[in-house]
Amino acid sequence: MSFGVKSKIANRKSKIPMPLPIVSIVGRPNVGKSSLLNSLARRRIAIVDPTAGVTRDRVSALIERRERWFELIDTGGMGVHTSQEFAADIERQIDCAIREAALVLLVTDVRDGLTPLDHEAAARLRQAGKPVLVAANKADDPRHAQGAAEFHALGYDTVLAVSAKTGRGRDELLAAILERLPPESAQAPAEVAMQIAVVGKRNAGKSTFINALAGSERVIVSEIPGTTRDAIDVRFEKDGLTYVAIDTAGMRKRRSIQDNIDFYSLTRAMESIRRADVVLFLIDAMLPVSGVDKRLGAAIEEAMKPVVLVVNKWDLTQGRTTTGEFADYLGKILPGLSWAPLAFATAKDSKNVEATIDVARSLYKQASTRVTTSELNRVVGDAIRARQPPSPQPTLPKVYFATQVAVRPPTIVLSVNNPDLFREDYRRFIENRFREELPFPEVPIRLILRAHREERPGGKRPKVRRPPHRTGRAKKRR
Repeated sequence: MSFGVKSKIANRKSKIPMPLPIVSIVGRPNVGKSSLLNSLARRRIAIVDPTAGVTRDRVSALIERRERWFELIDTGGMGVHTSQEFAADIERQIDCAIREAALVLLVTDVRDGLTPLDHEAAARLRQAGKPVLVAANKADDPRHAQGAAEFHALGYDTVLAVSAKTGRGRDELLAAILERLPPESAQAPAEVAMQIAVVGKRNAGKSTFINALAGSERVIVSEIPGTTRDAIDVRFEKDGLTYVAIDTAGMRKRRSIQDNIDFYSLTRAMESIRRADVVLFLIDAMLPVSGVDKRLGAAIEEAMKPVVLVVNKWDLTQGRTTTGEFADYLGKILPGLSWAPLAFATAKDSKNVEATIDVARSLYKQASTRVTTSELNRVVGDAIRARQPPSPQPTLPKVYFATQVAVRPPTIVLSVNNPDLFREDYRRFIENRFREELPFPEVPIRLILRAHREERPGGKRPKVRRPPHRTGRAKKRR
């Protein structure tokens, strides 16, 4: 296990495209804001639940329509908050979403009709001076759609009846949004260089870490466990490249999952690992590695993702342990990730946060590397000469050749006489030799043992009759 890795990637200068215009979705609780975000994005991004107050952070999605782009942002409910601990944080996130918006989408509920909270939301938007579209949601049939007219009383000219559930009015709403966006929405977003999932148990400092990367309060930070619920994509720039950091809900014991919201939060966290290019596994320096940490480490290992073990809150250790001692500790307690590099960070002070991204970039480069077949076979040959594969059976294990068939993760196939003859410890020995001698020392390697064609039952190649070799001059045809 290594730590203190330095990036060898040169800074790349490129023209950074103008930021996309932002369309912020606001409204009182339970009007279907998150459902509308999912409907417009045509995929499930935000958690949807009948419980009011599910959304706390700003959840975003990139929307493309007729070669024009914008960023759609969902927010928490205005006015009434089921959890007073987060009320001020949610309101601050809403204010930020309104302030950054090129257009605000005020969502109401046609079934409930016009409410005092709708009037309060409209008054708040008038003070902000932003262009506003009113989306009267839950208009699932024409009878409900007729009720949208009363929302003109909020003082806005355009009121559109929509249904996030059925998709009714979605095309009309998208067309109205594009009419009101500035011309730069025709510019495609910058290509993402890497997607990074930030995972860890609850209160490991994931949201603080994300905010340090973004340079702003992009997600709510609280000492209360379980603050983050959605998997939140946060785009940020570094060295002329665009990255996406995915903030995830904190992992918890299975028996501690209390409701659907907890279940979906954890499901999204696991999905984030699968879609990430590199995982940042945050470990609290002040707490022992727990069963939750081990289960999360096993999930990362199973997904075969490059991972940086980020030891957060390192400042609080105050010299009671060294980086080397902590590295040895993690190597023993998380043996399945012994190849992963370590980074020691203090997210609240942004200390070593950006350097961790350099390490992640290095891992992504390693995972994308291809090596030649000749180089692979040289390493395999040296390994076999150093240690012959043991076998309790009369038939000795035999390796014919090796070849790399894929990247991310590097996938190497060994053609052998019988895969069952190779014990697990010998497989690990071969993997470790690959890490020692090939240019992917700190990423997972998928090693596949495959029976050689001639060793498979009935798989022998048919003998090819060759014409006899002629000597001398051929007889001339008459």
